[in-house]
Amino acid sequence: MLKGLYHWAHICGVGAGEDELYTSHSIAWQTATVFFAVIDLVAAVGLWLAAAWGAVIWLTAVASMVAVQLFFPQVFGRGFFTILFEGAMLAIYLNLAVKAAREQPV
Repeated sequence: MLKGLYHWAHICGVGAGEDELYTSHSIAWQTATVFFAVIDLVAAVGLWLAAAWGAVIWLTAVASMVAVQLFFPQVFGRGFFTILFEGAMLAIYLNLAVKAAREQPV
C-alpha cells in the first residue's frame, strides 16, 4: 500500500519541487507511475481481503516493477535496491506458497 501511496504522491505533486512535477517527466514515466499507483493499491486491497486475486495482482505488480527496472531503465532508472528488494519479496512469497502447498492437513 505504501508503494501505491508513494506513486500517488508523485502524481499529486506532494513534496515535489518545480523540476519534479508529474507533468515535467516523460510520457513513459507518467504511464508507469499511474500504472503502479493503481495496481499497488488494488493489490493491497486484495491482500487485505485475503482474496486469491490479491496475490495474483501483487505478483503482477512485483514482476512488472522488476521488469521496468531491469529492461527499461530510462523510465525510473536502474534501481538495484528496488530489484533486490522486490526479488527478495517474490522469493519469500513463492517459498511460503510452496511450503503451504506441501503442508498436510492433520
